[in-house]
Amino acid sequence: MARTQMSRWTPAPAWLGERDPFRHLMETFFHDANGRGEELSNRAWHPPVDIRENGDAYVVTAELPGLGKDDVSITIENNVLKLSGERRFEQEAKEEEYHRVERAYGSFTRAFSLPTRVDPERVEASFKDGILTITVPKAAEARPRRIEIA
Repeated sequence: MARTQMSRWTPAPAWLGERDPFRHLMETFFHDANGRGEELSNRAWHPPVDIRENGDAYVVTAELPGLGKDDVSITIENNVLKLSGERRFEQEAKEEEYHRVERAYGSFTRAFSLPTRVDPERVEASFKDGILTITVPKAAEARPRRIEIA
């Protein structure tokens, strides 16, 4: 991902003049120690994930806005479920200048330890409206069963 120098847009009321000391103070406050504006976000991106359990399976739900199913990889190895992918910054119009970029871009990896009593061969995944849902079935011996009293 290419880094682009960003300038922070700090709107001020129209009554503030160019030589106003308050305006200078505010502009200085909203810039970093080097006097530069905010740069394109390159902070680590960790999509939020919910994990729940029902009687038959563990269900992992991840929010992946702006991604498609081809942008995400799911693997299970040694009882570790691993999600990885990348959200790319695509500057559509070359003549436009961004004033603020708050959304995070770049690669992500999330890994979760699974209980040993799951059935990795029957894992299913679906992707709809930016929500990835992974269903990890429990192994037959891990499912609760009712025992009748004789």
